Amino acid sequence: MNTLPKTGAVIFTGNSHRELAQLISSRLGVALGDADVFQKSNRETMVNIADSVRGKDVFIIQTATKDVNNDIMELLVMAYACKTSSARKIIGVIPYLPYCKQSKMRKRGAIVSKLLAKMMCRAGITHLITMDLPQKEIQGFFDVPVDNLRASSFLLNYVRTSIPDYTNAVIVAKNPGTAKRAQSFAERLRLGLAVIHGVQKEAESDEVDGRHSPPPIISRTYDPSSEFEGVPVMAAKEKPPMNIVGDVGGRIAIIVDDIIDDAETFVAAAELLKERGAYKIYVMATHGLLSADAPRLLEQAPIDEVNTKYIRYQEPIIICSV
Repeated sequence: MNTLPKTGAVIFTGNSHRELAQLISSRLGVALGDADVFQKSNRETMVNIADSVRGKDVFIIQTATKDVNNDIMELLVMAYACKTSSARKIIGVIPYLPYCKQSKMRKRGAIVSKLLAKMMCRAGITHLITMDLPQKEIQGFFDVPVDNLRASSFLLNYVRTSIPDYTNAVIVAKNPGTAKRAQSFAERLRLGLAVIHGVQKEAESDEVDGRHSPPPIISRTYDPSSEFEGVPVMAAKEKPPMNIVGDVGGRIAIIVDDIIDDAETFVAAAELLKERGAYKIYVMATHGLLSADAPRLLEQAPIDEVNTKYIRYQEPIIICSV
């Protein structure tokens, strides 16, 4: 059924996920627009828009894969090409927003999500459609409307229809940072909740940046008490050993998160759950990047099934449902 605006609309896609663009256009009953997106020999991005977009609403379907920087350049150049061709509106359909994990200041780093948002708006995008942003505040980085869609309804339906005896399951947050998402799943499924905490290796963007730790000692011979009498020296923070808050013994453990990237934290969580008596372990996430050795790690881990959506894989994964 065609639900595109009556004023005329056209759908373009980059090279990140042409299969998704074809599924969308087939669902809407509209052919994809004619746009040639390629790289020159020096890897500069070239875009040739063959269809007229004057006065039309343009939808650009592009997501982030392992070649994320090239995906961004394709999106920006396509949006700017449509803007200079007098398109009425330019709607970016980006299931996984690149750099969405870099939305906080870390030491002397940068808030890259905000930088990318400004670049997309300046390139001509007038509306953004994305899915499951890790932080809702990212929408405030954009000067245009942002629709943050949710995939939770599909994942919840999968649990109800495809996991036998799911009523004996428990929803697991692999770290305290994902507890809010896990709690939402547990409440809607009316299941128990378990949270893993402790010395679990986090992604670099989530590491403690030291702003709440004592300042570093400049000299080996520096004694703070010699200058500030009566001021105690603070000890460095130490995380407790990895542990689970909640009962998972003899139950199905369902780990939920928004993204599966390097998979090391999922593997560590699965091994701990297996030690504590979980007899089946499922992993569910909206975005599956599976960077580095993630496919191999997931296959070797005590995980029965991985369910994720929307990101194209470079190699087949037997245990994963895509």
